[in-house]
Amino acid sequence: MSDAVAATGEEGGGTAERFKARHALLKRLADVVSLPASRINAFERSVTGDLLVEMLRLAAPEDRRRVAARLAPLAELPNSVARMLLRDEPEIAGLLIEQCASLTDADLVSCARDAGPEHRFAMAGRRGLSEVVTETLFSFGETAVIEGVLRNTTARLSQVGLEGVVGVSRQTPSLCTPLLKRPELRPSGAYVMFWWCGPEDRRTILQRFAVSREVMQEVSEDVFAMAAREGWADPVSRKALQFIERRQRNRAAIAKSPFDDLEAAVAHAGQNGLTRETASEIAYLAGIKPLTGAKILGDPGGEPLAILCKATGLGRADLLNLWRSMRRPEATADGQVHPDWERVQVTYEMLAVDRAQTVLRYWNWSLSSALTPTLLRAIRQGEDEAVDEYSAPQRAAMMALAQDFGR
Repeated sequence: MSDAVAATGEEGGGTAERFKARHALLKRLADVVSLPASRINAFERSVTGDLLVEMLRLAAPEDRRRVAARLAPLAELPNSVARMLLRDEPEIAGLLIEQCASLTDADLVSCARDAGPEHRFAMAGRRGLSEVVTETLFSFGETAVIEGVLRNTTARLSQVGLEGVVGVSRQTPSLCTPLLKRPELRPSGAYVMFWWCGPEDRRTILQRFAVSREVMQEVSEDVFAMAAREGWADPVSRKALQFIERRQRNRAAIAKSPFDDLEAAVAHAGQNGLTRETASEIAYLAGIKPLTGAKILGDPGGEPLAILCKATGLGRADLLNLWRSMRRPEATADGQVHPDWERVQVTYEMLAVDRAQTVLRYWNWSLSSALTPTLLRAIRQGEDEAVDEYSAPQRAAMMALAQDFGR
């Protein structure tokens, strides 16, 4: 019988009975592979699986689909069968990808690397994806796949994988919303994303990640006196205490400034326009680096202005002066409040001083140590709009937030 089948081959057509035999044998072999461990040992299952694979190579897609549907619920599946079916057409492989609980991380990672985008998209919705698998899926940079993983609430994300997605979101803003919903996202990533997020996502960042420093202030209250007695000689503790302390403004900068205080500098800018020198003075008096100030003042959305004003104790009139200093619109043509200006005012009102300071200080200091190279590259890329009002280093700062923080 085997000689007759071999002699006929695939090209010779064959009788209906032969195809019936093939269908029956495929089903029987799939049934054998499906037997519990009490009926078949691992070696027998493996050999049966090898034979099944050889038949499936020449089987029609519908036959392969039937076998995949039969094997998907199994708790144990021969590796050779899994490898073949996972690389089959997406509608066949999808039966295993979506339903087969016995697939290992190694099976899924290998499928993601060897198969195509449709396989990876199906895998993105699989329940219980591990960090290893999601990192692999992210590595292809496919927007639909990344978004599918982000929306999969049962998937687990590593910080390395998440940081990579933060970088991708710079060029693909549609990823920002699902990314901000992930419990694994940390403030360091959210504050970086702020610069390219839309208004609603920015609001989400401020509501979720603008945290208080009250606990840190309570536990380190006596450390300030210790550091003062040491003359603030230790740069490590000094920088950390600068982040924790309640005072935001730089009192020492007032003695060197041509302005009496921060309010005077802002009022001057509102009346005369924002020059490079005035922008630098505002930054110094506010207790931030000029590079940080350039990033804030150059932001097209305007929300960072509200954060700067609230963090430094500036009032609503000062916020208006800063807005006017950049020649930003206050009203529409029909006399209504301009949406941008309204949004900036809402941002100012919604933030508490302490939380606004946390955001501002993350931008100015902590991000320099919290950012990974992946996130730093994400900030540097794609910020092509230059503002002529600023010097070359300040324009560079607008492309790379926190590039020179902590110097």
